[in-house]
Amino acid sequence: MPIPFRLSVLDQSPIPDGGSVGQSLHNSIDLAKLADSLGYHRYWLAEHHATPALACNSPEALIGPVALATRQIRVGSGGIMLPHYSPLKVAETFAMLAELAPGRIDLGLGRAPGSDGGTAFALQRDRRQRSPDDFPDQLTELLGYFHGRIPEGLPLRTTLPGRREFPEPYLLGSSPASGQWAANFGLPYVFADFISPTGAHIADFYRNHFQPGEYAKKPYTAVAAWAIAADTEADAWRLASSFIMMFTLMHQGRLIAVPSPETAMEFLNDQGISLTATPPGRRAIVGTPEQVKAGIEALAAEYQADEVMLVNILHDHAARKHSYELVAEAFQMAGVTAITK
Repeated sequence: MPIPFRLSVLDQSPIPDGGSVGQSLHNSIDLAKLADSLGYHRYWLAEHHATPALACNSPEALIGPVALATRQIRVGSGGIMLPHYSPLKVAETFAMLAELAPGRIDLGLGRAPGSDGGTAFALQRDRRQRSPDDFPDQLTELLGYFHGRIPEGLPLRTTLPGRREFPEPYLLGSSPASGQWAANFGLPYVFADFISPTGAHIADFYRNHFQPGEYAKKPYTAVAAWAIAADTEADAWRLASSFIMMFTLMHQGRLIAVPSPETAMEFLNDQGISLTATPPGRRAIVGTPEQVKAGIEALAAEYQADEVMLVNILHDHAARKHSYELVAEAFQMAGVTAITK
């Protein structure tokens, strides 16, 4: 039977301890090619700053190479942190990407800084004062460029001359405000359950208050979730120990590259932390393919989701690929013959 929701990939481009940024970025392209062959619907790249664990500071710089290396999967940002940027510059960049891969480019937009406060301030061009909290105004301006509407007060003669292809916009979030904005603007909504695993009521609010618009005639809900599959449950939790150690230290103010499972399990054992306990305030779907499939289905039902985006941070690139392969096999997705045994 067909899957009642779409399955996609959210890639945070993890940097393994001892690895390089360059190799991590190449790993992202490699994983995207695999996801394309397995039948995943879309492949999004996240934006993070000032962390030794995640390589992608600029999704827009990686979307083009990923789109050109794949054939049919949608490619986009998960997301662009709009408060850092000029709406016109973002519109120009993604319109250009849409020209390179017509019909396949998504513009996922977020309000979060993707970093600490100091780094967010350093990303500002004008540092005489903190940037205003005007995300809805930024979003209005950005979307206006895609429809030839020059914002009032800007001395522009035209918006995006010669452009015919545009990205498909999405709003990302993990708070009630994002759900309200997505509903008001009539945009598809992606909730980050892997950040805040209590968002089902926000998704309900979004659906109940959705205003049809130029981008969507009805609400579209996606949920992004931690998911790690392995051949055995024990091996899945062994792989998961890397991100459990990372988040344990992050809550202590320490940022590290992705540790190996051996290092992580030793650390967790020394700290008296269970090897099968997710970090406080986080939810993860971890286990065999059958267990992960059941967890994804339960999550989709909880959010009444049209799509589930899977994210994981693992030390070993081959293990990451195998996790997505196992999920594809469990759901009997198109392209499962690409799985390596």
